[in-house]
Amino acid sequence: MHLILTGATGLVGSSVLDAMLKNTTISKISILSRRPVPMADDAKDPRVRVIMHKDFESYKPELLDQLKDADGCVWALGTSQMNVTQEQYVKITKDYALAAAEAFSTLKASKSDSPFRFVHVSGEGATQNPGRFSAIFARIKGETEQLLGELSEKQKGLIQVDSVRPAFVDAAAHNAIKPYIPSATGISATVAKAGVALIAPGIRCLWKSMHSPTDKLGPFLTDVAMGKMDTKIQGPGAFRLGGGWVIENVGMRRMLGL
Repeated sequence: MHLILTGATGLVGSSVLDAMLKNTTISKISILSRRPVPMADDAKDPRVRVIMHKDFESYKPELLDQLKDADGCVWALGTSQMNVTQEQYVKITKDYALAAAEAFSTLKASKSDSPFRFVHVSGEGATQNPGRFSAIFARIKGETEQLLGELSEKQKGLIQVDSVRPAFVDAAAHNAIKPYIPSATGISATVAKAGVALIAPGIRCLWKSMHSPTDKLGPFLTDVAMGKMDTKIQGPGAFRLGGGWVIENVGMRRMLGL
């Protein structure tokens, strides 16, 4: 099986890459990235190919030709709304994901009877019914889920898009990726890090429904892209949206038995 990964240098993407590297049933891993991926370089795994890709709104024929036998993608590319302008956030969060899903819907999976699986990493709090005071994050993520669901319905049989909503993404127990987690700098980053350190123990122990440990999240996203979780999706914490599913954090934990 051939899987595509984006956002491989980020926290969630690192957890997915670690899971893919450990999964022996995956025959090829194509990483689309603007810059080198240290974890991929260090792995020295012949299955991994890092493809330098600068414009995530454009997928030229020569690039799609390199991906033509791919079965699925974990779309972990993203950024915090605190790091960019609103216009940039919309472009990165919504426009990039939609452009990729549209392009990948033209790829033929290795099994002709299976659609291409596109797993969109969204976030807890995303909503299709934003209120007056809803954050940009909630509104744009929710709108992206909606549009991807509609694409999945329109292109039924060619692509299935499922959105997964992690909550508090926690790498404390995931030693394999700690050397590769990007570290922000500056006063705001220091304050944010201190805040996370204060609330993390409470979430891990008292608010487990919001806990997304990366050592479980990475394999989960990989398994969804491989179609391994299909029989477990329906239930609390998951709902249909267009031609795919939205899996909330509690749904993921249910499916994993956490």
